[in-house]
Amino acid sequence: MIMTGLTVAMLIACFDGTIVGTCGPVIVEDLGGSGLYAWMITAYMLCETVMIPIAGKLSDLYGRKPLFLIGLGLFVLGSFIAGMSMSMEMFIACRAMQGLGGGILIPVATAAVADLYSPRERARMQGVLGAVFGIGSGIGPLLGGYIAEYISWHWIFYINIPLAAVAFFLTIKKFPTPISDGDVSIDVRGIALLTVMLVDVLLLFQWAGDKFEWLSIEAAAMVVAALVLLAVFIRVEKAAVEPILSPKLIHNRTVIMASVFMVIFGIGMMGAMMYSSMFAITIFQLGTLEAGEYSLAMVAGMMITVMASGALLNRTGYRPWLVAGPIVTFIGLYMMSKMTIGTEISYYVSCLFIFGLGLGCMSAIIMTAVQNSSTSREMGMTTSAVNLIRSIGSTVGTAIFALVIGNRISDELHALVPGIYDMIPHDTGVLDILADPSYLPILMTPPGFEANVHNIILAFANSIDYSFLVGGLIILILVVVGLFFKVQVPKDSEDAETVVDPEN
Repeated sequence: MIMTGLTVAMLIACFDGTIVGTCGPVIVEDLGGSGLYAWMITAYMLCETVMIPIAGKLSDLYGRKPLFLIGLGLFVLGSFIAGMSMSMEMFIACRAMQGLGGGILIPVATAAVADLYSPRERARMQGVLGAVFGIGSGIGPLLGGYIAEYISWHWIFYINIPLAAVAFFLTIKKFPTPISDGDVSIDVRGIALLTVMLVDVLLLFQWAGDKFEWLSIEAAAMVVAALVLLAVFIRVEKAAVEPILSPKLIHNRTVIMASVFMVIFGIGMMGAMMYSSMFAITIFQLGTLEAGEYSLAMVAGMMITVMASGALLNRTGYRPWLVAGPIVTFIGLYMMSKMTIGTEISYYVSCLFIFGLGLGCMSAIIMTAVQNSSTSREMGMTTSAVNLIRSIGSTVGTAIFALVIGNRISDELHALVPGIYDMIPHDTGVLDILADPSYLPILMTPPGFEANVHNIILAFANSIDYSFLVGGLIILILVVVGLFFKVQVPKDSEDAETVVDPEN
């Protein structure tokens, strides 16, 4: 019952991380404030990312139950008020509250698996959570689009309330008890420093290349601020009684290798997931809802391997999945890099399915390895640390791929439309000129309107194809990490039963 409640809570948190992707324009049209559009997603992402390590550590100190209920309460309250929003500012504040709740629910639910199940059973249950995470993130935009189109965007948020009630009643009576009932020391300074540092880093990757150039005084100032905050944070954590992120984690080889794995995973995965839908909408001319429906192929592939890896881990060990996963993912991305104008939709769906198969091999396995290398006292901290690294990797990946595509578009336009190269944008918004009447005289110049339009679209497609290849090569680096991956069983572990790993 507890596990069912946890999966329902994680499902709604994952839904709302991506659900405004398709209905955002409808919300902006209703509430106004189009200049704040990006903050609908940014506010949620910032608060969720910042809250992950804080919630993980506090759940170690106070137990999972109180943190889970607080997270659920924040999420429901944010959802209810978001549905009643009368302005964009009010809506963004509610999204931030939802992000805080989601940032508590996800790490606490993941860490609770270690409280509820033995090491041999954790992989199977992490597979369940991994499947839920994939389903929630993949179906979120599709669900949001359908509700906004056929009911009202307000119900995108109201629908969370009955689901949260189910999660509440399933978990309220029986849940892992707090580890310590005595006085605890909260690392207030560490929390404050970590929060400011994460906000600085995340906003740097959100704003650089958009609000200011990467090579600018603003970017340099934010980098310097992040480095200073990191140095102070490390010093404070060394002296803290209960550090929010203990410096001792650096001695846990499994946590370090898992963090390296997940940051690379986050970078490579985000680029592909973000731009595959863009390719489908702009090149294949699919509607937003159609693109969301086809993306379920990726979710299906992910579900197959995330469940299989969790079920078979005790027989196979960790390494085969962590080596095969990046290879299969690379194959999917390499196939996607061959898409162009006129490619069959069936080929696109096949690419997404293979890509999903590869992703599903890795996520649950990594989290199981981290938990099986941690003591019960630090379970929430290590789990949330790896979740945090993945979130940062995804944010960094978004910025990297925007930069890669922007640079590639310039080269492609120079090669394909040299006659009008200097008169059109050289960024991801290049296709907007096709609907702008002011560009019509430029597009009519030799070799003619149809040829110029075709070449501009082709340049855009080639640029996204290039990003798929770059993402595949980044993911392929994980093969090296997987080959050397080993689980370090804690010396003071209370669990005598451990996962059998033939490679270890």
